[in-house]
Amino acid sequence: MAKRPQKLEMLKFVEDGQAYPEKREARLRAEDFQEIADKYAPEKAAEQAARCSQCGVPYCSVHCPLHNHIPDWLRLTAEGRLREAYEMSNLTSTMPEICGRICPQDRLCEGNCVIEFSGHGAVTIGSVEKYITDTAWEEGWVEPLQPGRPKGQSVGIIGAGPAGLTAAEYLRVAGYDVHVYDRHDRAGGLLTYGIPGFKLEKHVIMRRVQRLKDGGIQFHENFEVGRDATLEKLRDRHDAILIATGVYQARAIQMPGVGAPGVEEALDFLIASNRKSFGDDVPDFDNGRFNAKGKNVVVIGGGDTAMDCVRTSIRQGAKSVKCLYRRDRANMPGSQNEVRNAEEEGVEFVWLSAPKAVEGTDHVTAVRANRMRLGAPDASGRRSPEVEPDSDFTVEADLVIKALGFDAEDLPRLFDSPDLSVTRWGTLRVDHKSMMTNLEGVFAAGDIVRGASLVVWGIRDGRDVTEHMHRFLKEKKMAERVAA
Repeated sequence: MAKRPQKLEMLKFVEDGQAYPEKREARLRAEDFQEIADKYAPEKAAEQAARCSQCGVPYCSVHCPLHNHIPDWLRLTAEGRLREAYEMSNLTSTMPEICGRICPQDRLCEGNCVIEFSGHGAVTIGSVEKYITDTAWEEGWVEPLQPGRPKGQSVGIIGAGPAGLTAAEYLRVAGYDVHVYDRHDRAGGLLTYGIPGFKLEKHVIMRRVQRLKDGGIQFHENFEVGRDATLEKLRDRHDAILIATGVYQARAIQMPGVGAPGVEEALDFLIASNRKSFGDDVPDFDNGRFNAKGKNVVVIGGGDTAMDCVRTSIRQGAKSVKCLYRRDRANMPGSQNEVRNAEEEGVEFVWLSAPKAVEGTDHVTAVRANRMRLGAPDASGRRSPEVEPDSDFTVEADLVIKALGFDAEDLPRLFDSPDLSVTRWGTLRVDHKSMMTNLEGVFAAGDIVRGASLVVWGIRDGRDVTEHMHRFLKEKKMAERVAA
């Protein structure tokens, strides 16, 4: 048996053979790393899977939003029955290899592993999930999407993110004609353009999308509802509509100088980087606007998007990368694994700090900030940050990235559908028993209903809404037959 490479898990920062070029001599080349990983993966997957002892209390499955049959496919993996393990994992998830890569397992399945509770470290569930599904693709075990018996009804899905793609797959398997409308030139939503390739390789998403296209799902890309067709026109075109747009409106921050050149939105920065990885022409990257190379970068925020921005900046060759967050590490909303990864890669976290102003006229030169302290808990139970008196400090900056989260866009206005009901947060108001909006036959799922959340919850919502849409379409057809 091959000797186990030392600290293999620490080598994840080697992407495309170019991370940390100044330290390259101390690191494996990408091709060497991949060769070792390929040989080591079966052994590691079996070893980790065998640690799951069928404890009888599968907290891992309970705390997975999809309620994946985790102990079952871990047992199959430990026994070397990889195809059966893949098929088991595929029963409850349309994107197991994607969840295995980007789910915050430390807050979900792995964080609730009984072995973790005993102090022996959690089973690396996400890595095993990724491995068995990647193996399934390589071995040809992922079967083509087989449409069900034609129902003679069509569904329009607005948004090609996790919720929309999941619903599209299930509805197509049920026999419906499915049309997916998306504003971008590639499907996948934030999977494609919002998550960096070092966390989620783009070919992984594209092969999933291609499978859906090969299964007869019609994709209408570069299609904006409101510009190319109103919501009402789509309702006339289809028997039911699903709105699964996600939330894309960046949260604003109010402070002097925030509009200065060099202060950018997180999503704009990430989209430019991801487009560049596809080989697209990205003028605002080429002219340096969204390129962190050689710059002092300051990222404001503490969620997973902020972590994506700091780690992308490192890979672009930033001179320095600092993350300002107004609470402490324990109260950070992002994955702790992501924080550790960022620290290993050279990101400096400036905890308990909040920006006060951006300095610079023609271009940003620095961020002036305050030291913070945690006061009494707020309504959510989290301790509220308070400004420390006389605690100003300045951080040098050539590029400031605002990563404060996302809110819903004004869909009634964008879709030219003023009757579409929204909550006070701008998310779509639905009947949670049916997942239908106030408009007959118009359903909604994913972040546009629950607010900015996890990919796995989008998949869960896409799965759940399918059942409600199927019931509605079945009743609609029966009513049309009676009327005829």
